[in-house]
Amino acid sequence: MGAWPGASLPTAGGLLIKFGITFCLNNFIVFLCLFTSSLLYFLFLSFLYFPINSVLLLRFFCFLGRKQQVRTVYLDFNATTPLDPEVKEVMLPFLGEFFGNPSSIHRIGRKVRAQLDDCRERVARVWKCSASEVIFTSGATESVCQAICGSARFLKSKGRHLITSSIEHHAVLNTVEYLVNKEGFELTTLPVDTEGRVAPQDLDNAIKDDTILVSVMAANNETGAIQPVADLGAICQQRGVLFHTDAVQWFGKEPFESIHQFNADLVTICGHKFYGPKGSGALFIKSPLLPDPILFGGGHENERRAGTENLAAIAGLVEAIERFVPTPVFERSRLELLNCRLSSMGEIDGINLLCPLAKRLANTASFTVPGIDSMTQLAALDLDGICASAGSACSAGSLNPSHVLSAMGRSDNEANSLVRFSLGRETTEEEINLVLASFLNFVEQVRVF
Repeated sequence: MGAWPGASLPTAGGLLIKFGITFCLNNFIVFLCLFTSSLLYFLFLSFLYFPINSVLLLRFFCFLGRKQQVRTVYLDFNATTPLDPEVKEVMLPFLGEFFGNPSSIHRIGRKVRAQLDDCRERVARVWKCSASEVIFTSGATESVCQAICGSARFLKSKGRHLITSSIEHHAVLNTVEYLVNKEGFELTTLPVDTEGRVAPQDLDNAIKDDTILVSVMAANNETGAIQPVADLGAICQQRGVLFHTDAVQWFGKEPFESIHQFNADLVTICGHKFYGPKGSGALFIKSPLLPDPILFGGGHENERRAGTENLAAIAGLVEAIERFVPTPVFERSRLELLNCRLSSMGEIDGINLLCPLAKRLANTASFTVPGIDSMTQLAALDLDGICASAGSACSAGSLNPSHVLSAMGRSDNEANSLVRFSLGRETTEEEINLVLASFLNFVEQVRVF
């Protein structure tokens, strides 16, 4: 048998090792006692001075004690939707058989080019526009940047005045802010009413001789408020100003006749908002407008957007457009019934519904609960398996109040307490009942404390 490693050491060395081990163990025990007492003291203060945290802790311990797995209820369809199985099947050949580069002139490249051209023609048929007016992109953010930066730079010799609204997605707001701060453009930001809608007269009053571009979204992602985009676009046409609309939340939810119903020169969409793939988007550019490119390289997308086309994403996007846009996949009649039940929470004292159902997307219901911040509400819902949002997924985790609610005239306290539920085709009445029970129970617990 081998000797213990310390046996060969001198006696003094062995004693030193034993002393070191004993010292470390004693200090570890002291540290553990201090840590435990500090934790208990923190929990005591939390219960005493922060009742909301106390409710969360109690709900967390209840969560740990559950014997059955919590059912997941997904009500964040404005953030993203699951990929439709049939859309996925259409994409698969472009991850295998159709692997070629559509810019290659050989037979494999030509085979893929034919598929790309067919995709563009299919979108054009749904949109009722020319195929040359359809540009495929990587998503809404790129489409927005292309529309705004490209058009502003293209027209800067005619003027440098831009107009947008105060409730736009940050993809728009940050883009126009960049143009103002870095490239010398001027910006007018339109106000909204208490329901989050832009008044057409405000736009008409804001247009100046050097105004070159207006960008107003079709429907708001946080509140669901629908904007009078056709009226806004008509004003821009009359005044000879380009109009861009971010229609990301519109497609698949609201009635669609043609891309021209917005009276817009530029329209942005992305696929994953209506059961298509992430990383897929498109931009309508009304002919003969030729915005400056924002990507440089090859002559792809009729020399408007450099970069080898992602055929798998494009095929999925086109399939989703054909399936889910002419007849909206978010079925209004069914979702309105569910939304009415969910919106009944706004009748309870201390819970505020942000926008009347008649003026918002049928799948969206947003509330504020002043005194309970958004992150606390979402954490409580998540412990019950409910997936909701505090607004834009792109700004998740932000400690700033919702800029949309601030623009609607709400206080910082209320703007910090936003929770958004957005329904989808999978949403059931049973799930709505679970949400009502969970959310109302949480609010009541906070009030008791």
